[in-house]
Amino acid sequence: MTINNRLTLLRELMQREHLDAFIIPSTDAHQSEYVADHWKCREWISGFNGSAGTAVVTMDSAALWTDSRYFLAAEEQLKGTEFQLMKLKIAGTPTIAEWINEQFVMNSVQSPEVAIDGMLWSVADAEELIRDLRQHGGITLRTNLDPFKTIWRDRPSLPEGKVEIQPMEYAGESCQSKISRIRHALREQHADGMLISALDDIAWTLNLRGTDVHCTPVFVGYLLISTTSATLYVQKEKLPMEVCRYLDENHIQTDDYANVGKGLKDYFEYNILLDPNETSYTLMKAAVREVVRGASPVPSMKILKNEAEIQGYRRAMLRDGVAMVRFLMWLEDAMESHPTELSVDRKLTALRAAQPLFRDLSFDTIAGYEAHGAIVHYEATPETDIPLQPKGLLLLDSGAQYQDGTTDITRTIALGPLTEEQRHVYTLVLKGHIALARAVFPERTTGTQLDVLARQFMWREGLNYLHGTGHGVGSYLSVHEGPHQFRMEWKPQPLLAGMTVTNEPGIYLTGKFGVRIENTMLIVPAEDSGFFPLPEGERPRYLCLEPLTLCPIDKRPIELSMLTSDERQWLNDYHQMVFDRLSPLLLVEERKWLREATSAL
Repeated sequence: MTINNRLTLLRELMQREHLDAFIIPSTDAHQSEYVADHWKCREWISGFNGSAGTAVVTMDSAALWTDSRYFLAAEEQLKGTEFQLMKLKIAGTPTIAEWINEQFVMNSVQSPEVAIDGMLWSVADAEELIRDLRQHGGITLRTNLDPFKTIWRDRPSLPEGKVEIQPMEYAGESCQSKISRIRHALREQHADGMLISALDDIAWTLNLRGTDVHCTPVFVGYLLISTTSATLYVQKEKLPMEVCRYLDENHIQTDDYANVGKGLKDYFEYNILLDPNETSYTLMKAAVREVVRGASPVPSMKILKNEAEIQGYRRAMLRDGVAMVRFLMWLEDAMESHPTELSVDRKLTALRAAQPLFRDLSFDTIAGYEAHGAIVHYEATPETDIPLQPKGLLLLDSGAQYQDGTTDITRTIALGPLTEEQRHVYTLVLKGHIALARAVFPERTTGTQLDVLARQFMWREGLNYLHGTGHGVGSYLSVHEGPHQFRMEWKPQPLLAGMTVTNEPGIYLTGKFGVRIENTMLIVPAEDSGFFPLPEGERPRYLCLEPLTLCPIDKRPIELSMLTSDERQWLNDYHQMVFDRLSPLLLVEERKWLREATSAL
């Protein structure tokens, strides 16, 4: 069935429901970034498979909004369909409400009605949409329709993967301790209980993992916590006997996933906290008790890693580093046979899969050669796959889910001779990476305040990138974890010791090449504080960034004259650390290769 056929089915249903437009987000009922196949409605209706985007269909037209990561991919995937690409944060791009109103005015639509599936929209997003539509023509929004139940005839069922227990040696804290801390935080917000909707928050709280979402070890469910009880809403067939016993031992009741709305109606406490950014609009409407609107306390707990989690990251990074070294050696030898982007992906995945505790990739590998490297979230397909040539740059962004830690690394690799422009751009990105990596900052500084460090050198030359500079990384959980980030847009979450965060500036020249260099970092106390003028007891606590990722940064593209002595020293020190930690795990030839790859500038 073509995209235009699917649009016809949707419009026929809209006509029966007396609707003038329908809006389809990319989220699921849990506001996830990556979703199970059952909820990929926006992808099904539009053909665009990026992780972020919103589709709007009227009786006469269709449009899709997405961000800069996906501009090039969306343009390609929307070809031959009715969908217009709307580029977010680009001057002249209308908002969804503005565009809908323009369509209605153009077609003289009287008393228009727009619909969404309220289960797929957070309270915050739905209420903002309601306000926007009212301001643009007094448009009414209906929130109780899921057309894909009818028109998506072979729609995948809800995932049925089994739930498993995350052992204490990796979790580092019992689920009872976590629930106790959550209840304490709720009391501080004058709330008696809460509904946890975010899948990674549920997995973290209960020390459980699953396989329901591609590359993210979570399972579909809800967790309702009161002052005296906790209920997990989940499909019963997903729970093996050992998990049932574990939940019973920890006083966690269970109920069917479909009964969460009834659970909110039967909830017996005086009030309940519902996070408007995580709770679906439909479930908020189902709550009969007084609703306390506030941020869930779970993310701020989850992002502070305990000692068991930190040690898990360190072990996972060692194994991942070994896989990366073996891959980089293989790539050098394989260039004579012209490997392709897909064969690069397969080889690196196989090397990771050979490592102990490997469970999955943490996201689909991005292997973009030359012009494909300029597509920020490029993913090679049999149709786009191209062979690598012994020249130019390969941008390789990849990661793995090990049971004791999640990895995320990007290296831009010289495959042969480079242009002066490539060397210059590569060095600008490296300088930005090093500047952020060397940052020393007071505790509770935000990521927004530090973001400029990574961009300063490229800004001086009129270059920039539109994605964030860094995100949190879960502990055998989501590879993108917040709320802290390095980002130009204001993010108020303060930075604290124990957080993980990536450092990944980049430059992308459309039609030419892309460069990105990424390490996963751990925020730690700044031990070397001798340069501070105030005595230790009179100054704020200072923090710095420790690289967790262990892999050489390619020295061949560097324009050495652009690096300062401090920048050279940082890279030499980093490479010495990589060699010292990885070499005991490598074979003789691998150690020899790594010694050269990490030799001092």
